[in-house]
Amino acid sequence: MNAETRPAALLASNSVGALAAMKGVFARDMKVAFRQRQDLLNPLLFFIMVVTLFPLGVSPEVSFLSQAGAGILWVAALLSVLLSLDHLFRHDFDDGTLEQLVLQPQPLFLMILAKTMAHWMLTGLPLVVLAPVLGVMVHLDGNSIAVLCLTLLIGTPVLSLIGAIGAALTLGLRSAGVLLSLLIIPLYIPVLIFGTGTVAAAAEGASVGAYLAMMGAFLMLALTLAPFAAAAALKISMSNG
Repeated sequence: MNAETRPAALLASNSVGALAAMKGVFARDMKVAFRQRQDLLNPLLFFIMVVTLFPLGVSPEVSFLSQAGAGILWVAALLSVLLSLDHLFRHDFDDGTLEQLVLQPQPLFLMILAKTMAHWMLTGLPLVVLAPVLGVMVHLDGNSIAVLCLTLLIGTPVLSLIGAIGAALTLGLRSAGVLLSLLIIPLYIPVLIFGTGTVAAAAEGASVGAYLAMMGAFLMLALTLAPFAAAAALKISMSNG
């Protein structure tokens, strides 16, 4: 039994606790992702390309970029996460692992939470790491870059959690990528508004506590509700498939 199928097989045993099952799903997703490095690199390269090309296509002026830089980085991060969502359940659906997750005795929402955490570790966290370098490129000051990284650190898990709902709803459908974008982007707008608003407030010297509190509330709400919604959507998609 290879490393890809072992965690899924272990979940079939009632003796495996929920935490151990989550660890198994998380570890499996990480191993599979590193074997498919193209899926890992695509969102990061897209993030870099959007931020790099934006000044060339709009304006390279320092004053403009310093004002619009946070918005550029946030939109690029949002689209990069969106680009990677189609693979969140797709590979498991194709190889039959997803069916085992649905049928195993542990709560499905916990397994989805583990998969979403792995997705964020592989997609969202690298965007946060790259953000300071690209922030310098768009002429953000040091304080704005620090606040930007903090908002991305809080906001990108929300993007992954909300995206899991859309990925579960569109699983197995033709043109799923287009439909996924139409479903998810409206739900991303509040996170985008408060993410960019926090950086703008920091650049003006205003307090960012209220903005960060709202983003923290978004994260707690997504952690609480999104896995349940994604689990329900996944069961519907599997039953229709």
